[in-house]
Amino acid sequence: MKALLPIGSVVLLKGGNKRLIIVGIIQTCPEDGIVYDYMAYLYPEGFVGLEHNYLFNHDDIDRIEVKGFTDNEHDEFRSRLAEFIDNKEAETNGDVHHKVQNNK
Repeated sequence: MKALLPIGSVVLLKGGNKRLIIVGIIQTCPEDGIVYDYMAYLYPEGFVGLEHNYLFNHDDIDRIEVKGFTDNEHDEFRSRLAEFIDNKEAETNGDVHHKVQNNK
């Protein structure tokens, strides 16, 4: 699994002029089912409404302003997440950024 930034990191996206604070990693877009590396809110505003949730991938980041907090709990979570991602990559031939299928 590639190294993803921790929650609380503040970034500027390529072509962007407003910084974002990362509030989630490995997030699925509810409209199209595509999995993204991050979900973020505007910084410093934070959550200002559902229309201002930003989903993007690590490659979209131009600059990292601040790296978020990490500790043992974070490290354990990342270890479990890496196992999950490895399993998903095996299911999708190495492409974790696939469209999630609904199994109803």
